[in-house]
Amino acid sequence: MVRQEFQTLSKATPNPPSQTKGLRDNSLGLARSMALGLAAVAPAYSLAVTLGFVVVAVGQHTPAAFVLGFVPILLTAFAFRDLNSEMPDCGGNFVWTSRVFGPTTGWFLGGWITQIASFISMAALAQVATTYLLQFLGLDSLAENALITSAIGCGLIILSTLVAVRGIEIAAWLQYALIALQLVAIGGFCAGAFAHAASGSALPGAETPTLDWLNPFNFGDLGGLTQGVLLCLFIYWGWDALISVNEETTDSSRTPGRAVVLSTIILLVCYGTTSFAALTYAGSGSNGIGDPNVVGDVLSALGPGATGPIFGKVIVLAVGLSALAAMLTVTVSTPRMWLSMSVFKALPARLSRIHPAWKTPYIATLWCGGLSVAVLIGLTLIAPNFIGDAILSVGLLIAAYYGATAVACVIYFRKQFRSPRALLVKGILPGAGALLMAAAFIISAINMFSPSYVNSSWLGIGTVFWIGVGALVSGIIIVLVIRPALPGFFRQNSLPRGDVNSPPLQLTVTENLEIKLAESE
Repeated sequence: MVRQEFQTLSKATPNPPSQTKGLRDNSLGLARSMALGLAAVAPAYSLAVTLGFVVVAVGQHTPAAFVLGFVPILLTAFAFRDLNSEMPDCGGNFVWTSRVFGPTTGWFLGGWITQIASFISMAALAQVATTYLLQFLGLDSLAENALITSAIGCGLIILSTLVAVRGIEIAAWLQYALIALQLVAIGGFCAGAFAHAASGSALPGAETPTLDWLNPFNFGDLGGLTQGVLLCLFIYWGWDALISVNEETTDSSRTPGRAVVLSTIILLVCYGTTSFAALTYAGSGSNGIGDPNVVGDVLSALGPGATGPIFGKVIVLAVGLSALAAMLTVTVSTPRMWLSMSVFKALPARLSRIHPAWKTPYIATLWCGGLSVAVLIGLTLIAPNFIGDAILSVGLLIAAYYGATAVACVIYFRKQFRSPRALLVKGILPGAGALLMAAAFIISAINMFSPSYVNSSWLGIGTVFWIGVGALVSGIIIVLVIRPALPGFFRQNSLPRGDVNSPPLQLTVTENLEIKLAESE
């Protein structure tokens, strides 16, 4: 009788152990997890295309903007760390938000928003990688042809998909090489820029660095500072992708969380140092970083002058490979979230199939690759410059799901707040992060509503606003449509709400019955 009850409850367990998903255990340590997280951010590419616009917004106070933008990211990283420690699952914030807010809200906040942001960025990254790699090869005329870059971009997506299907170890080792090249390129640029400044051979607009550059309170234009900080939120985005491989890491309850926090700190040091170097070498004026020919691609424009023509080409290559590395990380992370959603009946069961030899969710990976190709083709057909507007709209999605995860952390651990440390680390800090993300969402939406945001509008409303809000509204519609098709998740509650002080009853009883069964035998 005890054995029969044990078997019944084991089948009903809503949160099966990670090994039942079939992924390869203990494949990644701390270093390789951090490499995947850093690669998802694409620091070389992010700096190249964002640094100039931050400088235009805040001038010499760019380092301060990077620090301010880092604060909500770090506070949110604490939420990711603590939730992963309690519920290590490759579904990440889908699992966490579903446990706290219920299946419908969790599917929307943790599933839809995360995925639509990834697909939009995947399309843009493919085109960016293609453009920079063609420029590195001296094929600038081809890089300006949208159809050619899109065709090659589709090829790069297919290549990333095949690498991701082949195994997590290969993907991780490849990321090692790609992130190393990025850090070498960024470090070389900083060294060359500081060397020119020290020798007096910097550009005419060069500025002398001071600690005041780190003081945001001396910047009078609050609107400009806000815009700069919002840009910095985007430049940090992506580190949470490493959570999707938590079931394949050593010590899955601790290693991914540590990797999340350490990755964000490395990014802060990297971005802060580069901003100091660029301002010291070229300055923030119209004859420096503010030059229209420089502002949209700071590293590639200033790199040859700061480091010499040969290393300047290395920087161009690093930016292209940076986007390629981010593509590979998305191709690895997204299917693993789909795997978790499928296991918990939030997506079709077919997507949970694992390759018997490579231990990867190959069906989900192939589907993600195919959809990414379709998104890239679709956006290119609509308009060649559509992707730029779409990427700007991702800021709304980032703030939404980061903020939701931080709120989930506060709610989940609320009964631990009798401990001062738990109150601070699991309550106050993530709560502050959620408030900052909410503010970023509201301010971004207000700015994007204006037709002048990107000088493009429809019905008097900014195009970027339509894309961002359209992605959110379409997600609500899709959730309502798919609910009847997935009753196991939405009605039978296969992933019920959880609480740190009251774990699901089935798990507790099952553990007790395991002990009794062993004793009876």
